[in-house]
Amino acid sequence: MTKVTMTVNGKSVSAETEGRTLLVQYLREGLGLTGTHVGCDTSQCGACVVHVDGKAVKSCTVFAADLQGADVRTIEGMANADGSLGVVQQAFQDHHGLQCGFCTPGMVMASAALLAENPKPTEAEVRHYLEGNICRCTGYHNIVKAVLAASGQDMPAVAAE
Repeated sequence: MTKVTMTVNGKSVSAETEGRTLLVQYLREGLGLTGTHVGCDTSQCGACVVHVDGKAVKSCTVFAADLQGADVRTIEGMANADGSLGVVQQAFQDHHGLQCGFCTPGMVMASAALLAENPKPTEAEVRHYLEGNICRCTGYHNIVKAVLAASGQDMPAVAAE
C-alpha cells in the first residue's frame, strides 16, 4: 500500500492505495466522490473524465499512485463557490444536454477542458473534441448546443434543403 496525497477540488487529500488502483477507484472508493462514473472500463466512453493539472483525463486510464502531488478536479468541484451550478453545468441544464445523466459528468468535464483551451470553439470543433465521450440518450445535438452556449455562442441555424 502507498499513501497518495493530491489536491482534489481545492482540498489536500490523502489515502492509502495499492499501486494498481486507478484514479477513478481512488476518487470513488477512497474519497467517496462518486460523481465520476465508471462506464466501460476500457477508456472508450468518457464517463470518467476529470481534470488532472488542468487537462482532461480519462480517470480509468491513470494510476492514482502516479498522481502524487497532482491537482485533480472532479464534477463535484465544478459548482460555483456559492454552490450554484457552474457555467457549463448550467448550460447543460438550460439546453437539455442530458437525459439519463450517466455521461453528463464526463461530458461536462470534457466540455470545460475544451472551453479552457478554446473559449470560442466552432460547432465542428466541439463535436470533434467530444468524440471520446459516448452518450446513448441525447443524440449529441443538445450537448453541442450547451457547450456553445457556455462559450457565449448560439448553435448555428440548420440550412434549409
